[in-house]
Amino acid sequence: MAVTGLPDEFDVGYYRSLHSDLSSFTDEQAQAHYTACGIGEGRIASKLATRNELKRYIPLVPTLEIGPYCKPFLSGPNVRYFDVLDSDAMKARLLREGLDPASADLKQIPRIDYVEPNGDLSIVGDKFGAVFSSHSIEHQPDIIRHLQGVSRILDDGGRYYLCVPNKLYCFDHFIAESTIADILDAYEAQRKVHTLGNVIRHRALTTHNETARHWDGDHKDPGYEQSISHRAMLATQEFRRANGGYVDVHAWFFTSASFRTLIGQLLDLELISLYPERVYNSTRGSNEFMAVLRKKL
Repeated sequence: MAVTGLPDEFDVGYYRSLHSDLSSFTDEQAQAHYTACGIGEGRIASKLATRNELKRYIPLVPTLEIGPYCKPFLSGPNVRYFDVLDSDAMKARLLREGLDPASADLKQIPRIDYVEPNGDLSIVGDKFGAVFSSHSIEHQPDIIRHLQGVSRILDDGGRYYLCVPNKLYCFDHFIAESTIADILDAYEAQRKVHTLGNVIRHRALTTHNETARHWDGDHKDPGYEQSISHRAMLATQEFRRANGGYVDVHAWFFTSASFRTLIGQLLDLELISLYPERVYNSTRGSNEFMAVLRKKL
């Protein structure tokens, strides 16, 4: 059952209660500890820290899930789905990739209500009280137009709930955080597919994807640097073979702090009408953070 009201990003009493070594700290000391140490240690500081907790705060209103693929996060009569493939195409792709025809994953493929090969939300003619996406926003060639599209289909005051990969704890670790310059450049170019640079970054500069190792400070596999040149060559060949078509890679690289800052900057520039109502920090063992953007009334 969904619950009303979003927990604070930092709940000082909750933080103290979870961590016995902080039990004697004042509110000010606990806040200072979290800023200096707790975030980096991945300490839980809010009642909303993971995707399963996020689900409890998504209200039972008409909701659009973007990019469910074969494992939708949300279900129920109030949920609709948007993806770049329809249900039959998803099934065919999974089978081509070697999935067992008897796999339960095939049975989880939802009926896709809105299909657009380039992820263009302009085909959606309905309004929703909530929109949700998981590990989707980083794939958008033009993040501003994506957010503008979400805003268009949201009711006033509606929320966009996101699970976003934290570049520090996934294969994007060594790739620089995205900047406002990168985002504005993609917007000015009206980018609909990924650039050669994006493809090379994703194919040649990524590392292992073992979250626990990243939290332990182990980010690099043997031979990482030595393989970059070869992987960059293969990425360039892949880009050329696509001949202007869409290659599915990450274009954007965030931490919770940089995501909050960038959304605020886009709001200041009046390019979007969604503000960062909550951005929760990643907790130890997770490769993502939760964010809630709200449409201005």
